[in-house]
Amino acid sequence: MPEPRYDVSLLINGVDCPASSGAVGWRHDPVTQQATTRFAASTVKDARLAATAAAQAFPGWSSTPPGERRRFLLKTAECMRRRAPELEQRMQAEIGATRSWINENIELALEILIEAASLTTQIRGQVLPSKQPQRQMLALRQPVGAVLGIAPWNAPLILGVRAVATPLACGNTVVFKLSELAPATQRWIADCFQEAGLPPGVLNVISHAPDDAPAVVEALIAHPSIRRINFTGSTRVGRHIANTAARHLKPALLELGGKAPLLVLKDADLNAAVEAAIHGAFTNQGQICMATDRVIVDASIADQFCTHLAARASALVVGDPRNPAVDLGALATPEAGQRLMQLVEDAMRKGAQLCCGGHLLAPCLMQATVLDKVRASMSLYHEEAFGPIISVIRVSSPEEALGVANDCEYGLSASIFSRDFNQAMKLAEKLESGICHINGSTVHDEAHVPFGGVKQSGYGRFGGMAGIDAFTEQRWISFQA
Repeated sequence: MPEPRYDVSLLINGVDCPASSGAVGWRHDPVTQQATTRFAASTVKDARLAATAAAQAFPGWSSTPPGERRRFLLKTAECMRRRAPELEQRMQAEIGATRSWINENIELALEILIEAASLTTQIRGQVLPSKQPQRQMLALRQPVGAVLGIAPWNAPLILGVRAVATPLACGNTVVFKLSELAPATQRWIADCFQEAGLPPGVLNVISHAPDDAPAVVEALIAHPSIRRINFTGSTRVGRHIANTAARHLKPALLELGGKAPLLVLKDADLNAAVEAAIHGAFTNQGQICMATDRVIVDASIADQFCTHLAARASALVVGDPRNPAVDLGALATPEAGQRLMQLVEDAMRKGAQLCCGGHLLAPCLMQATVLDKVRASMSLYHEEAFGPIISVIRVSSPEEALGVANDCEYGLSASIFSRDFNQAMKLAEKLESGICHINGSTVHDEAHVPFGGVKQSGYGRFGGMAGIDAFTEQRWISFQA
């Protein structure tokens, strides 16, 4: 194996170290297929050492004044801003990200850090009344202990920072499990925290080979020092995380898959709806949990809408993301491309109309694809695409659009385009999703909002004050005067 561009070690109790077994894993550039990152493949022993280090650091970090915790987070944000040029090559090499997606990751990650810094002084309690005379009662929020944060590869900086920033702001310590598809990118997050002077053991980092994931994650969740789990990733893996956490009676915050609908009513601004669909479906090649997977459009305007949508999608340039002219970079793996082609072929066999795209240009490069007249008999109607495909579904009324939108196991993000705000608001209230944007893209996030889904998209909320609820424990303390 040739020398990689990046070497990624574990971080345990402030020390960079190899896996105890000496084992390593490899990540290959999805465009060139060249080895780009060599990373330590930890064992269960390493995972337990990381959890123990987090537990030992907890008393000191939890008693650190909020202003000091805020200073560490802001200093980390300054470090990330200064070192941001390093990130571009890492994200291009590991996940085939375009420059625009890299910039979005940097911008939102910085906002998450700054928002988390502001939360350090917002962790508040209540004075409660008592039926007994002279009894004083308090409801307090306190840090829980060590938190396990697991982030995926697709938005490696945004979701990696989100996995650790608010837990740290609340006074918890963290074990951060890297994605094996973006280890150098996510290890860079810990490097910035280290440069900011974070005390040893407050943030620990574990990476592992894909085959070792079940054992390593099981060991971390089972460790008595781990008190909370937050996971962003697929619903399939999320179910396993939830089951394991439940066996150990540990709360988990899960942000899982999605199949976001964009409803286009007959009075919609078609140009705005098309642009929202393009942004929502093809940002990061559609590899986003909020991606616009389904466009549910009134049949009276569907022909006009599809013509405009296909023209815009056809103009998107696919290729190596190191070329600044490229709009769509790489899929994560060749297997992802094969699965997407199977979905396209199944839909076309069953009567879907290909408006544009529909082909792989290389194992990890796929054209922006629009399929019209998608129906419930097709796998694409039900399965999360997680790639650059838009399914257009024609309906005859707002009520039918709502029924189709809710005919899905997922419920993360949604969007409605209409000039009638009252009608759109009534539909938004009935959509089964954690997030809904009226006259906006399904792909939108801000650091302070309660972000999360319903149904098979998970439970719990990241962001702002919701993060305090997720990563602190509420306690009742009373005393007799």
